[in-house]
Amino acid sequence: MTRSLRRLAVLAGAAFVLAVAANAVRGADDYPNHPVRWLVGYPPGGSTDIVARLIGQYLSERLGQQFVIENKPGAGNNLATEMATKADPDGYTLHLTNPANAINATLYKNLNFDFIRDMAPVAGIIRVPNVMEVNPNVPAKTVAEFIGYAKANPGKVNMASAGVGTSTHLSGALFMMMTGTELVHVPYRGAAPALADLLGGQVQVLFDNLPSSIGHIKGGRLRPLAVTRPRAPPRCPTCQRSPTPCPASRRACSTACRLRRARRARSSTSSMQR
Repeated sequence: MTRSLRRLAVLAGAAFVLAVAANAVRGADDYPNHPVRWLVGYPPGGSTDIVARLIGQYLSERLGQQFVIENKPGAGNNLATEMATKADPDGYTLHLTNPANAINATLYKNLNFDFIRDMAPVAGIIRVPNVMEVNPNVPAKTVAEFIGYAKANPGKVNMASAGVGTSTHLSGALFMMMTGTELVHVPYRGAAPALADLLGGQVQVLFDNLPSSIGHIKGGRLRPLAVTRPRAPPRCPTCQRSPTPCPASRRACSTACRLRRARRARSSTSSMQR
């Protein structure tokens, strides 16, 4: 794991511990007194999973109880979210919220839960941009060159995503709408399998959350074309600098732990149950 991600984990974990401590004053002072279950709606290896494991390790060390990460991928993050809403509102089941939770509220008509009603925030953890990246075999080194390549090969360039309704999917959809390109959407059950196929050349482009891709970018295994934020990492231009349109939507990665509605009326300590 990179040093910057570890530093971020320490800072975010410290903020989380302070939030828990503040809530404990109003509730059970011995919280947590047994292991805490933390639901993640994607498989291991993606940004959401990386963040959960880094923060979970920090919390385990500081609070003296294990924060156990449970990966429950499926249904565009809805499976893990529904499990969290149906868990006992005692603060021992958390859910790592991500942009898909906001997206799915409008994308799906018949969800078995109401995210706003059934969940409440405990702490914001991280906000990161998406990065538009390609397999090095793609003959494009800039966004403009990629647009030209995609227009010359309509329906032949495969765009991976972490699943339908994720920020990686909608970033790509917005890119196509803004540029008039026609990419073939290939949804996966998380960023990790999408990255595996991007590295293998089965797909050509991915609008990934930066944490899960940064190692491959630094290692030269993937080529970044742009990031969706004003300031970019070295060797990676921002979308604003691109001479052609590029999605400026960030991963609103206020990945916040959330809790069930029943807990709102009671003490906020159990306030950890997303």
